Amino acid sequence: MSAEAQQVEEVVLQRAVKQLGDLASMIERVYLGQGELVRKVIVGLLAQGNILLEGPPGLGKTLLVSVLAQALELDFSRIQFTPDLMPADITGTTALLRGEDGSSELRFHPGPIFAHVVLADEINRATPKTQSALLEAMQEKHVTVSGERRALEAPFFVLATQNPVEMEGTYPLPEAQLDRFLFKLNVPFPSLDVLKQIGLETTGVERKVVEPIMSRSELLELQGIVRRIVVAPKVAEIAARIVLATHGDKGESPDMVRRFVQWGASPRAMQALLLAGRAEALLAGRAWVSEDDIRKVAPDILRHRMILNFDAKLDEVTPEQLVQAVLAEV
Repeated sequence: MSAEAQQVEEVVLQRAVKQLGDLASMIERVYLGQGELVRKVIVGLLAQGNILLEGPPGLGKTLLVSVLAQALELDFSRIQFTPDLMPADITGTTALLRGEDGSSELRFHPGPIFAHVVLADEINRATPKTQSALLEAMQEKHVTVSGERRALEAPFFVLATQNPVEMEGTYPLPEAQLDRFLFKLNVPFPSLDVLKQIGLETTGVERKVVEPIMSRSELLELQGIVRRIVVAPKVAEIAARIVLATHGDKGESPDMVRRFVQWGASPRAMQALLLAGRAEALLAGRAWVSEDDIRKVAPDILRHRMILNFDAKLDEVTPEQLVQAVLAEV
């Protein structure tokens, strides 16, 4: 690469860092006290992955997704998952319409899945059939209605939420469907100071306005830059060893994994580690991925991809403990 080309690349990186910093600052103006969570959501957006948010009600998960869409000037839709929700309520339907002249016409009415940013609220309250309609769109980036395939416009980003407190009457996502989420993020409860700030700033007369930070085309450009971030063979090998270490019968898995993990992470975890690592490097203004980038994103990628056995439940072993054991071993 010539010196001029390197200089251009550096300019692109610095512009990207500024845009992403402005985006995070705008979201944090409204969604208070969750800077690390906001950063992880931006990483998932850059990596073109979908995110599962888990946390009790009232922590602002809906607000986070709405503000993100406003700051990016993207179409936003919210789907409230309930036991009686049908797949057509998500994908849309084809209806027979009659004109004033008596003629008939089949017309497609798109569902809420046809948006750039989709919030799937309490996804575990819908039946597996309805969950699958959303997860197919997440994986394939299109839906099929009445035998016709309809593409979803890029960027397409799903943030699904589930409440870990109320599990009665829910349909937990199967492991194969969980695997389609790039990240599973735990939404933490705010601190004392943040709670006070939330109370003072959200109960007064003034309302904070979300200003657009970047356009759809600029976001697509950033997602393209992520794919060009360099991954050295050594870093890719570390990522592969981390994934293999989640399998008790392969690689250098720690004793905890051999005792408590029934099945480890899939090859999608390898893809996720490299994509999210690339996004982390871009946020840091680097054109290459470091080992620290991989280790930083690993917990959010692996915690929902390891299937624990019955002994793990008896001994109250958590996915976080197993992930840390894997990272310490590799």
